[in-house]
Amino acid sequence: MNALLLPFSFPVMTDALMIAVIVAVPAALLSCFLVLKGWALMGDGISHAVLPGIVLAYALGFPLIIGAFVAGMICALTSGWLDANSRIKPDTALGIVMAGMFAVGLILFTAMPSNVHLDHILFGNILGIGPADFAQALPIAVVVTLVLVLKWRDFAVQAFDPVQARVAGLATGWLHYGMLAMIAASVVAMLSSVGIILSVGLLIAPGAIAFLLTRRLQAMMAVAVGVAVGATVLGIWSSFWLDSAPAPTIIVILTAIFVGTFIWRQFTGPRGVRI
Repeated sequence: MNALLLPFSFPVMTDALMIAVIVAVPAALLSCFLVLKGWALMGDGISHAVLPGIVLAYALGFPLIIGAFVAGMICALTSGWLDANSRIKPDTALGIVMAGMFAVGLILFTAMPSNVHLDHILFGNILGIGPADFAQALPIAVVVTLVLVLKWRDFAVQAFDPVQARVAGLATGWLHYGMLAMIAASVVAMLSSVGIILSVGLLIAPGAIAFLLTRRLQAMMAVAVGVAVGATVLGIWSSFWLDSAPAPTIIVILTAIFVGTFIWRQFTGPRGVRI
């Protein structure tokens, strides 16, 4: 038993586990709605688009979290505007905006020498977590989790039937942009732990796995959180023995779980999710 718990006898591993679990819970809840709404690329797009905001915030001396959040919201709102005011499809609009903002971020990063390592921004620095990272991630995680837990029915109605949501008198605009804001905030919370690129795994895989396993949204949300937390614990524990980076190990485990679930579901038949 002592051997199994050996990795978590080191403070650096304990801190990594805590920050990973903190960001995994809201990301898993969000992933359920992203999967149901067909917004999987939204998390990917926002996670890449925050790079120019981070670089500019660093250059101007502002907190990185502010720059990342502003850039994420610009990406979400711009792609949403293009979708509503042109013939361009949503995934095309998001791809254009995301690629452009990520490219601008890379140009700015190379043009502004700094002591911030690009690999820490892209892939996270989960073994270098400090008190400031907890202070940044915890409030965001708590707020996003509470909003989704308390208002899941409203978000569900909008995800399944936007027309019915409007007829029912729901504030669809607030729900829509609130979801975008929570995605951007969650990506910001994950910057220091899993990084920009790998955060998309936590925003898609748990919901996709739960979608294959459950029939009701409440169960889907619970399963997604369980899968995300379980993969996080196993990934960090495994990374100690494999001498690998914790964040990529977590995503590899999530991918393996999805593949196994998908293969199993092929033999048992498809299942649809309802409220």
